Amino acid sequence: MENVVSPLTIEQFYKFIGEKKLMAAECKHCGLKIIPPKPICPKCDSREMGWTEIKTRGKLITYTVIYVAPEEFQHLAPYVYGIVELEDGPRLPGIIKGLPNNDAEIGMELEVEFETTAPATWPQWPRYYFRPVKSKGEQ
Repeated sequence: MENVVSPLTIEQFYKFIGEKKLMAAECKHCGLKIIPPKPICPKCDSREMGWTEIKTRGKLITYTVIYVAPEEFQHLAPYVYGIVELEDGPRLPGIIKGLPNNDAEIGMELEVEFETTAPATWPQWPRYYFRPVKSKGEQ
C-alpha cells in the first residue's frame, strides 16, 4: 500500500474536519503541535512536520460576544466566539454553541463538535464549533 502524505495546508485541515478528525501539524524534532498547519516549526525552524490527531477537549482562555455578525453567521447572532487551549496544547478559535444566554466563563471546559456538511457559500469547507463538556448525567 502506498503511503500518501497529506499537504500541510488549511484546505487539508478542513478535509480532516469533514472526516470528524481534529488534526494539527506536529514537529518531528521538538514535538510542538500547531493549528493552523505550517510547513516550518515556529519554535525550532525544523521542516520535519507531519499531521497528528489531537484531543478535542480544552479550556476557554478568552472570548467575546458577537452582535454584528458577517452575513453567513447573522442567523446565530448574538453568539460567543472564543479561543480554546486544547488538551494537547494548540489554541483554536471558534464559535461556541450551547451556552444559555451566551454565559461563557474563562476556564470552562469545551469540546469540538463537527459539522460535516459543507455550506453552500464560500468557503465551502466543513466546519467545527465548540460546546460545553457535558457531565456524565447529561445527554
